[in-house]
Amino acid sequence: MTYKKNKTDFDKEYWEHKYANNKTGWDIGYVSTPIKEYINQLKNKDLKILIPGGGNSFEAEYLLNKGFKNVSVLDIAQQPLKNIEKRIPQFPTENLINQNFFDHTTTYDLIIEQTFFCALSPSLREMYVDKMYNLLNKDGKLVGLLFDFELTEEGPPFGGSLIEYIQLFYAKFEIKVLEKCYNSIKQRQGREFFFIFEKK
Repeated sequence: MTYKKNKTDFDKEYWEHKYANNKTGWDIGYVSTPIKEYINQLKNKDLKILIPGGGNSFEAEYLLNKGFKNVSVLDIAQQPLKNIEKRIPQFPTENLINQNFFDHTTTYDLIIEQTFFCALSPSLREMYVDKMYNLLNKDGKLVGLLFDFELTEEGPPFGGSLIEYIQLFYAKFEIKVLEKCYNSIKQRQGREFFFIFEKK
């Protein structure tokens, strides 16, 4: 079976097909260094955390192992959530959410961005910002990585620039950190920004 992608709608079928055919190049098989180091300095283990478009979510596994009690993974595809259930039997199944991100309504203290933004059609970026704002509690943070390479029609992953990200987020978020990532994994060195955005 061949799947013809629609450039404006990377839907459930598209992503299920990726997992079924093991075309998951974004999945590095462990928590990336910048996210790991950010998690390491978090003190409040009761934070309510969401990882949207989380896939196999080694970030969620790392958080669980560090004692964070309230971590949810959301993905439009069912397969990665089944993979988590199998790999981490102690992960609360009610926190594995098979849903379109834009339909989700629960709120969180922290949302971790890891290769989700770049997987969405660029036409959805303003909707992404609005949705993140609505999903965060007062003073909530959106933290993670954004790609630093030219935005073209080829993707996912879709790139972007520092200026574009500032223009997208500044109205709804205080930009605490948005800088070239110094501790990217080898294959992404020089191609990532690390960011911390706080809900205004």
